[in-house]
Amino acid sequence: MSNTEFPDDELRQEQEFIDGLYARVDVLRGDAEAGVTDALAQGHTPRQARLERDILVAERSGLLAALNAVDGSLCFGRIDLASGGTHHIGRIGLRADDAERTPVLIDWRARVARPFYLATGHTTMGLRRRRHIATEGRRVTALHDEILDLGDETRTGHEDPTGDAVLLAALDSARTGRMGDIVRTIQADQDRIIRAPHRGVMVVEGGPGTGKTAVALHRAAFLLYEHRELLARRAVLIVGPNPAFLGYIGEVLPSLGETGVLLATVGELYPGVKTTRTDTPEAAAVKGAARMADVLADVVRDRQVLPDPVIAIEHDREILMLDDGLVNVARERTRAAKLPHNVAREHFEGHILNALTDMVAERIGTDPYDGSNLLDPSDITQIRDELAENPEVWSAIDRLWPRITPERLIADFLAAPEGHLPEEDAAAIRRPVTRHWTVSDVPLLDEAAELLGEDDRLARGRAERERQTRIAYAQGVLDVSYASRTFEFEDKEDDDPDSSEVLSAHDIIDAERFAERHEEDDHRSAAERAAADRTWAFGHIIVDEAQELSPMAWRLLMRRSPTRSMTLVGDPAQTSEAGGVGSWADILTPYVEDRWEHTRLGVNYRTPAEIMDVAAAVVRAEHPGFEPPGSVRSTGVRPWARATDDLPGAAAKAVAELTPAEGRLAVIAPRELHRSLAARLDGVTAGAEPDLTHDVVLLDPRQAKGLEFDSVLVVEPGRYGTSDLYVALTRATQRLGVLHTEPLPKPLAEALG
Repeated sequence: MSNTEFPDDELRQEQEFIDGLYARVDVLRGDAEAGVTDALAQGHTPRQARLERDILVAERSGLLAALNAVDGSLCFGRIDLASGGTHHIGRIGLRADDAERTPVLIDWRARVARPFYLATGHTTMGLRRRRHIATEGRRVTALHDEILDLGDETRTGHEDPTGDAVLLAALDSARTGRMGDIVRTIQADQDRIIRAPHRGVMVVEGGPGTGKTAVALHRAAFLLYEHRELLARRAVLIVGPNPAFLGYIGEVLPSLGETGVLLATVGELYPGVKTTRTDTPEAAAVKGAARMADVLADVVRDRQVLPDPVIAIEHDREILMLDDGLVNVARERTRAAKLPHNVAREHFEGHILNALTDMVAERIGTDPYDGSNLLDPSDITQIRDELAENPEVWSAIDRLWPRITPERLIADFLAAPEGHLPEEDAAAIRRPVTRHWTVSDVPLLDEAAELLGEDDRLARGRAERERQTRIAYAQGVLDVSYASRTFEFEDKEDDDPDSSEVLSAHDIIDAERFAERHEEDDHRSAAERAAADRTWAFGHIIVDEAQELSPMAWRLLMRRSPTRSMTLVGDPAQTSEAGGVGSWADILTPYVEDRWEHTRLGVNYRTPAEIMDVAAAVVRAEHPGFEPPGSVRSTGVRPWARATDDLPGAAAKAVAELTPAEGRLAVIAPRELHRSLAARLDGVTAGAEPDLTHDVVLLDPRQAKGLEFDSVLVVEPGRYGTSDLYVALTRATQRLGVLHTEPLPKPLAEALG
């Protein structure tokens, strides 16, 4: 590059450093690609070599993913130490090729990088200067220096007097429809949460725009860095409120070099079911209530029935009578084992077979003179084996203690909930038998799976048959090998040493071990395996919009976190779901009592003061003591409201007025208005899952949770509840407009003037 491209030496020096970093990255990328290619080319080698190959492929693939994700935004800062020397800070760490493996770029999560986020002029943490480096692709475009040691008179010409230039530039930048990481602008209060110890439950509460979602995601990246071995093996689960939200945050962790995390909604946490369908608020509240756990337990018990009054079984030209008394004894003994229904069935089968065996033995083996039994144990065993081959016996057992799938149990229950719920609640959830599940059904399916368990005898039998097939095939291969060796040496003299010293496959391995070596290995990542396993125990779980989850949804999540290692993010003031718990104590007390930590973020980085004042007034009308997070900036642009008789037409004009030159606009409206609005908005579709990368998107208030846009148009706010209206009003980073044909809520009208 020519000298004229840089106005001073500081920019030139930083550019030369960045160029050196990317030269190193390009070498690493080439090495990783070659390593993956070479490892895969090895093919099916013996087990140990194949395991080593798979480890190499995983490591190099992970490195490639990290390098590709951060390409173009590798380094963003530098700290100059008062003792001399500097450290450059970036999204991942890089080392030199020297013998000491000297760090040349410090991972933002490393302890040595922490002063970049925490140091102040009052507490310098050993720093002389902090530098923010702005880049476009691989090109350095600007530097912002903060002087921390006020006694240092050295100046570079890039000093930022307030230290806020980088933060404000990030807040004012146009939105892209995807959340960006905040690694360059993490604030001190956020850093303390991100780096909090990996133990127990941490609740991060914060109003709109406080960055709680970004903090939670960066905490996930930090925990994966600090506890790589544990969490890479057990995986981290991030639960979001809807698919649009997960798409919105989906690029944050990859940009920080982390790709092994499972992102899911509650509707995706039961393997085999993936749903975005929602119930009516009334049905969701009934299904989400804590009492449903007891209701479903009763539903399962009701499937363990008694004869009415007897079941007649023909066996060996005799009729055996299973009456309710005999079956009730078997049922109570089985229940006493406190096993899940399907697992307990094996015990029930044993009790019934024993009872029938005693019945037959008494009939055919009783001495008519003294009443003694003439049968020996082998006779009793034979009778039991014969009964176990009688289809009528198994037909009776299936009626009395049927095998049930969670899907069948819940479908049947929802088709006829009477007898288990009050009539009003039963009417709210009643529906024909269907496999079109809703999000509120998923915790019920999970609860049913827990109550039922899985009778894996059939699966174990199938696996054993497959194993025996593999062994038989391996034996055939060995036999062919032995036959070939025999043919090769059959013409040799008896004293030929080759005929006795050459080993065949038969001499060094048997068929069973040979078959094991060729079993298929599971090459899925921990996150992929976790997604397919309902019983998976995650190393850490992060829940966004946690206040919205129902008690039944919390039961599902707690099963997936037996260590109770969780970060919960939310704002009770934004609770809108009918089944939402809202109170952190109500959520956590049943599981961890008072052993949880609560912290609050109180600074609003997203919403300008002019908009936040309006939103806060709406909530204060219902909750006079409400205190919103304080906004860090003001735009000077007041929100506006317009009445209209032509809502779709007025919306089209307002969208044209509000749409920024760069960035995104959201139209937030009640779902019933979407079709008419979409008809007048170019490129907008009603009913489909919104694509947040479009210039204009159409959402209802609950779809907008956790999202942000440059401009927002709120339509018919009089139809929203207070929580939904608060959410809708606080999504904008720049401008807010309101359209209505119906009267505005009084506090909103007063706040808008």
